[in-house]
Amino acid sequence: MKQLQIILLLLVFNLANAQQVVKPSDAVQLALEHNYGIQIANNNVEVAENNKAILNSGYLPTLTGNAGGNIDRQNAEGQLANGDTRVAEGAETRRYNASINLNYTLFDGLGRYYNYKRLKEEYNLSELQARETIENTMVQLLTVYYNVARQSENLKSFEETIEISRDRLTRSEYQFDYGQNTKLDVLNAEVDINNDSISIINSRQNLINLKRDLNLVTGNKISNQFEVDTTINFLFQLNKEDLLNKLYANNVRLIQNEKNIAINEFALKANKSGYLPTVGLTGSYGWNESTNNSPLAFVLQNTSTNVSAGINLTWNLFDGGGTITRVKNARINLENQKLQKEQLKIEIERNFNNAWDDYKNKLRIYEVQEDNIKTAKNNFERTQEKFKLGQVTSIEFRQAQLNLLNAVLSKNQAKYDAKLAEIIVLQISGELLNVEL
Repeated sequence: MKQLQIILLLLVFNLANAQQVVKPSDAVQLALEHNYGIQIANNNVEVAENNKAILNSGYLPTLTGNAGGNIDRQNAEGQLANGDTRVAEGAETRRYNASINLNYTLFDGLGRYYNYKRLKEEYNLSELQARETIENTMVQLLTVYYNVARQSENLKSFEETIEISRDRLTRSEYQFDYGQNTKLDVLNAEVDINNDSISIINSRQNLINLKRDLNLVTGNKISNQFEVDTTINFLFQLNKEDLLNKLYANNVRLIQNEKNIAINEFALKANKSGYLPTVGLTGSYGWNESTNNSPLAFVLQNTSTNVSAGINLTWNLFDGGGTITRVKNARINLENQKLQKEQLKIEIERNFNNAWDDYKNKLRIYEVQEDNIKTAKNNFERTQEKFKLGQVTSIEFRQAQLNLLNAVLSKNQAKYDAKLAEIIVLQISGELLNVEL
């Protein structure tokens, strides 16, 4: 019974101290919800959505209210027709007014119509800009994530290496005690342990720094004690031709350029509206009241109301060439956007081909490094057996040990380099947000 209680206590202790394992999907979800750059991009989308609403379109009328009051005190003296003289001291006059005015543009040369369409395209552009921010943040996030994974595996390799070095030191000390080797072998083993310890210290500090970087990208929402998943799944089903075709439809930079072309087209049409007249509708309702207690006044109180409506036409026949200049510049801007599109297509095609070749090369390097691991491991195991039999020196054993360690580190580097190259291919082709990594 006592042994069972001890086992249960150990199990509870281990569970309490178990570190959280953060998978790539977990990190991506945290970044989408808490990354500050993504949150700012989403807020910019909301601003663009407000701008494209009917309240900012110019299609609604304007209604203004005016009100005022005035009090006037004066001393006056007047002579009547019969010759009498009247004096008014401190005569007070009060005047009050209020009015409501309506203005509505019936026609403005279609400028309002094209500006409204331009605002809608600007909203679509802001969504694409937010998507680009998300894609760039995901690339940054996954780069840091896989650096953490690589450093975690490296640290584990360093720890395995120092265990081998400790076993070698113990063996050397026994052999020295029995006169089978010299003190030099013991000292060499101690030096190698010290070197391995330094590698572990540096590796642990690098891992801590990288985890802080990962936590920063996710908005500091990961606990301090966490591990990452070091399992890598490559998307070997990727096809270059399919991705190249998707690139023209899905690459976020190309789509943004197309939206900019549409925006400039609407801007050109809106500027052309300056050649046409503007027709507006006006209406107002007013109320006025005045009181006067002066004995010289003919009317002591006067109240009036008025209603008016009208239609007006304004045609700027010549504005000094301002409209002509704006139209010319808008046409040039549109032509520049079309030229940028052609330039961007060539650039993105080049980037995709470079990224694809880089991805394939790094996959091949990873495969070669895996084979190299087998060779280095086999060489180390054979050297270790010979070392135990005294057939190889400690220097040869250490070299075989370092060869195995370097092979493992190179394999880790190649594995995550290949995965990051795959991510870049997906980003350029516009498929990064459509696949499960």
